[in-house]
Amino acid sequence: MTAVRTGQKTPASRAPAKAPAGLRLTGPVTGVWLAALAVTVLGWIVVAARGGDFLTVTNVVAILQNCVALGLVAVGQSVVILSGSLDLSVAYLISLGTLVAAETMESGSVLVAILAVLALSAAVGLANGLVVTGLKVNAFIATLGTAFILRGWIEDNYTGPAGKVPASFQHLGYDRMGPVPVSLFLLLAVAAVIWLITRRTRLGHHMYATGGDEHAARLSGVRTRRTVVAAHVLCSLCVGAAALFLAARLGAGAPWAGTEARYDLESIAAVVLGGTALAGGRGGVAGTLGGVLVLAVLDSVFNQLAVDPFFKNVVRGVVIIAAVALYARRRRTPQGRTA
Repeated sequence: MTAVRTGQKTPASRAPAKAPAGLRLTGPVTGVWLAALAVTVLGWIVVAARGGDFLTVTNVVAILQNCVALGLVAVGQSVVILSGSLDLSVAYLISLGTLVAAETMESGSVLVAILAVLALSAAVGLANGLVVTGLKVNAFIATLGTAFILRGWIEDNYTGPAGKVPASFQHLGYDRMGPVPVSLFLLLAVAAVIWLITRRTRLGHHMYATGGDEHAARLSGVRTRRTVVAAHVLCSLCVGAAALFLAARLGAGAPWAGTEARYDLESIAAVVLGGTALAGGRGGVAGTLGGVLVLAVLDSVFNQLAVDPFFKNVVRGVVIIAAVALYARRRRTPQGRTA
């Protein structure tokens, strides 16, 4: 503690200061966006060779729309993973969020529905954070338990779609400006806010410090418990935004909205593909968005080629493993350690 008070350079005191270094678009961030470009070009060539047309307005719109829901969840997942935690409850929270949104909109106002979904999301995130930090339960087990609780509630109260989303709110899911869906601006706005929080605020520095070395961060005066709780709340709020978007797309609440698309595992895959370390303390939103785009483009290519679902999952798994192996190898080099 003395070293911290006298300003000596301990590993803990350096950890928060290292976070802004990630602002330089080098390393995994550049790599994943170049990979997204390469996958797009390769997909266009392969689809064209099979007699198809990949870069049509319809297909581009579909790719961007597919990025929105996964992107919102992955951005939130980035926050908890950066803090050294994890959230496996996101898929069922999305499903419950669409149901709450649709039922509230059917019987009340759109504004009340939005506030209700965000309040529910914040409450679930707060519960996850308190269980992880207060009860010292591993984040994997804690959030998996929350997922089972949400699943039980959904299965006990719903057997199919419920509620109705008014046409005015469905514009969020379907309107576009040229080839750009309006919903994409929601993703970019949420991503910008999370980027500012993680890169420009004290809380963001504390997230990097806690994820990098929780013990050292605590010795430096960082309130690690509050940091992890805040990360879980932010993650769940992003999931709530994704639930609202999917409710607008579906026109009703759906018990399968989050689980059918496997947003829990897909979001983690996008975060890891974007260069964020699962151990925490390294990565960011910019890389995550690149990872989301890679997965969305791959899905579009596979759909146009009518690829077998088994082979589709094999290729996605190989891409993720190769990306993580490349990042790990790069960090072992002198250049990788300074990036």
